[in-house]
Amino acid sequence: MNLCGKFLQLLILFITVLSSAQTNQHDSLRGEFIYFVKAKFDKRTDHRSEDSFLLQISDNRAFFANTVSLKSDSVMAVSGTTTHNPDGSITLGWKKGVGIPKTNFNFTIIQSNDKVEYFDYAGMALLTYKEPVIKNWKLVDEAKIINTITCKKAEVTFKGRNWIAWYSPEIPFPYGPLKFSGLPGLIIKITDDKGDFDFELVNSVPNSQLKGKVINIKKTRYTGAIETTQLKLKEAVRNAAANAAGVLASYGTTIIKGQEMLRQREKQREENEKYANPLELIIE
Repeated sequence: MNLCGKFLQLLILFITVLSSAQTNQHDSLRGEFIYFVKAKFDKRTDHRSEDSFLLQISDNRAFFANTVSLKSDSVMAVSGTTTHNPDGSITLGWKKGVGIPKTNFNFTIIQSNDKVEYFDYAGMALLTYKEPVIKNWKLVDEAKIINTITCKKAEVTFKGRNWIAWYSPEIPFPYGPLKFSGLPGLIIKITDDKGDFDFELVNSVPNSQLKGKVINIKKTRYTGAIETTQLKLKEAVRNAAANAAGVLASYGTTIIKGQEMLRQREKQREENEKYANPLELIIE
């Protein structure tokens, strides 16, 4: 992760520590699944980054978030320190020797029957936008077994990409990874037709272990957010990153050197954007 990303994450970490760590006690846990992801984000290489995400399902909605990001929440909940200085100021920090897990994916997605809500930080502000559930699925009369699960096929064009999904009616949850939901069964695997992005279910918690448990994703990840549009959220994240880079570039060095570092970072960012391969090609 670059220096700018670390700075933004630090802001988010402090917000999480200062905010309530309470989980939503009203969402009983009905299903818990881990998806393994392979993603090609750069057109200049065939390399595919790998990551994992958690899908937790309650009675009427599902929560999707990166597993490393959620682990960071847990570590921060017990590792934050607050020092009251003689001048009345407060210094926030971490217990000595504690390492905070880091990831570039700090967003949270909540799926329900009628909408999908996306939450992410732009600097210190939690932003959100809503989208309707995907309705234009094409169900295909084809089946196969994936990881011992009998699946049926579905296809959809979403945000500029064509996707092939395999879902299981035997697992009667209309949810899946990211924003993919609305099928008559849990999505077990979904891949775009170019093979750039692949999500596959690799683990699930047995029903016998779910009794009495609730969704344990922190409410601070999705409450009190400012509602906006997807495009504006993306712009806000980009602007916050640029501002943070400016602060970091001048920290501990001269302003002139800091400005030069900032120009170099901006040039590198622009170069990377030329070859970016985002999962969503169309942003509305």
